[in-house]
Amino acid sequence: MQRQLNEIEKHGAATGDAGVPARTDWTIEQGWENYGAEEHATWKTLFERQTKLLPGRACDEFLQGMRDLPIGAEQIPDFRRLSDVLMKRTGWQVVAVPGLVPDEVFFEHLANRRFPAGHFIRKPQQLDYLEEPDVFHDVFGHVPMLMNPTIADYIQAYGEGGLRAQRLGKLGNLARVYWYTVEFGLLQQSDGLRIYGAGIASSYTESVFALDDPSPNRIRFDLERVMRTHYRIDDFQESYFVIGNLDELLELAQVDFAPIYERVHGQPEYQPGQIVDGDRLIARGTGRYFDDKRQEP
Repeated sequence: MQRQLNEIEKHGAATGDAGVPARTDWTIEQGWENYGAEEHATWKTLFERQTKLLPGRACDEFLQGMRDLPIGAEQIPDFRRLSDVLMKRTGWQVVAVPGLVPDEVFFEHLANRRFPAGHFIRKPQQLDYLEEPDVFHDVFGHVPMLMNPTIADYIQAYGEGGLRAQRLGKLGNLARVYWYTVEFGLLQQSDGLRIYGAGIASSYTESVFALDDPSPNRIRFDLERVMRTHYRIDDFQESYFVIGNLDELLELAQVDFAPIYERVHGQPEYQPGQIVDGDRLIARGTGRYFDDKRQEP
């Protein structure tokens, strides 16, 4: 979550000329009518290549959410229409924000079943990577899973947990849980590993890398292990953590994290590609991709 604060400092225009949002919750009007032809065309390019790629890669719940939403290739979705459908299904709505928002604002929205989505879309030359999440990452990647009641409840619980973690000074540990589940989580379906994390589902290259490349580790999810594990924000993940089903996330939402924070406090932290004693490996990675990158001049 520190990334949010770092990015706000780098992209100060997102908060307005004076650096202060017009609304205390940082929401803005999406301004759907203001999107131009180039922006809709960028959405279409991204949408079409992901929807061709993800069948057989994304989990069943993601694909079902896509079918049930008013979302298609021809235009950037209207948040009002998305919210109408979401509200009836799981009680969520999508609210527009200018970019990354402060942690307490982010958690407050999630705790109240509001998903803050960036209203801008990347430039055509940024199709494969954008550090700050845009409307494609936030809507295409996250919103289909919010149609699932289990994920809907889990993310609300995460928002409530984030507010508590701030008070306890344990936000770093909790951020890793979000990163390795909601953003970059894998699911073991009966027919193989599948994607449910939005950071993978919204990325063409990582959708292939996470499932097919021999380089990364795929490790069975363990809460304390994940809380002690660093992650990458600048490249593919060196390790992906795998849950057996979505109900495991709902079980996490019922856990009292306070004693777990105490147990991991002061314990050694793990690097993103590290294998440790006790890991239940789905697949041990070769590390080749990351080794090659580290040797580049």
